[in-house]
Amino acid sequence: MKVRELSIPGAYAFSPEVFHDARGAFTSPFQEDAFGEALGRPLFPVAQASTSRSRRGVVRGVHFTALPGSMAKYVHCSRGRALDFVVDVRVGSPAFGRFEAVELTAHEATALYLPVGVGHLFVALEDDTTMVYLLSAAYRAEKERAVHPLDPQLSLVLPDGLDLSMSERDRQAPTLAEALEQGLLPDYASCIAEETGAVRD
Repeated sequence: MKVRELSIPGAYAFSPEVFHDARGAFTSPFQEDAFGEALGRPLFPVAQASTSRSRRGVVRGVHFTALPGSMAKYVHCSRGRALDFVVDVRVGSPAFGRFEAVELTAHEATALYLPVGVGHLFVALEDDTTMVYLLSAAYRAEKERAVHPLDPQLSLVLPDGLDLSMSERDRQAPTLAEALEQGLLPDYASCIAEETGAVRD
């Protein structure tokens, strides 16, 4: 398992070895030992596992969850191909308003870890792109938050040549500046305290 820390504090990319033979392939996108060594914590507390399937051009995000009870995410692509964006919406973070994009494919099985409070968006590059999520907290509709994926301040570089499709919720989401003004964005220090405190409990 190769591990790379992203430019967003607390976010990591995990690239497992993929074993191929005449039958197909086998890999382990999540490995507790590698995760614990990278983050200095022994486990990722999985409360829920979810999947999404998207056609080419579908955009999902920028999504994050409110404090307290926010969730960290561990996500990989099990079918197809996606361009995944890790977006720092944590007020007070040294990377606030910045993003890093990583292409995720079923062939390579790279997974991303997004810490508590960090925004997540992906755009499907192929039909039937399937994303698998391990979540540290159960889904709560009242905790869900979003920032507009085409916010000029974020300047997310989406691929050319796609017929973009997004939910009405994402179309109506506030910009980063509007979310900040409305008090919707999580505090960086509080995110870290919640994430590390949840492990200690």
